[in-house]
Amino acid sequence: MSGPILVVNPNSNPAVTEGLSEALAPFRFAGGPVIECLTLAGGPFGIESARDAAEAVPPLLRLVGDRADAAAVIIACFSDPGLAACRAIARCPVLGIMEAGVMTALARGDLFGVIAVAEGSIPRHRAAFRQMGVLGRLASERAAGLTVADSASEAAFARLRSTGEALVADGADSVILGCAGMARHRAALEAALGRPVVEPTQAAVAMALGAVLAGQGRPA
Repeated sequence: MSGPILVVNPNSNPAVTEGLSEALAPFRFAGGPVIECLTLAGGPFGIESARDAAEAVPPLLRLVGDRADAAAVIIACFSDPGLAACRAIARCPVLGIMEAGVMTALARGDLFGVIAVAEGSIPRHRAAFRQMGVLGRLASERAAGLTVADSASEAAFARLRSTGEALVADGADSVILGCAGMARHRAALEAALGRPVVEPTQAAVAMALGAVLAGQGRPA
């Protein structure tokens, strides 16, 4: 039996981790890999700036280094903090939810849109999209005007819906939830928008499951 798929919430807000675990329930099945969701001790309470993302990297690296049992590691923050560094030290696949979410959205339509938590996140995301070479497929990114903590609440749905409707009006064929805290809203938002809504942690776990079940991993 392979080790667990480790889903790491790089902020220290356990409510975000609980929402992720709920969203990943369909990926847990008898005989399948264990999907373990962890809150990063020592991480910022919410990752809402480049500084927050940088602060999460040292404890994230320590965690990845300590968990040699993992069959795959998911960095469950839309900034993909420390992704390259974690890949350099891990002996298993390491996936960032931004990369996985974008790749999944591109498979569902020509143009994708992103719901960011706040305006300050958008320049950081656009820089990453530019590095990925996918800016030409971005319809737009709009901020819901939330904090990471707010995004996990039931009250956030109305803002997510109005932001998603604006993205659809901008031409988005699919919509990505640009924060792991939004995970619990995916299904309801997809029903409301009538467009595929990608929850990026689910996208990353789906990719990790494929790799683990196919016996793919990092060679010794």
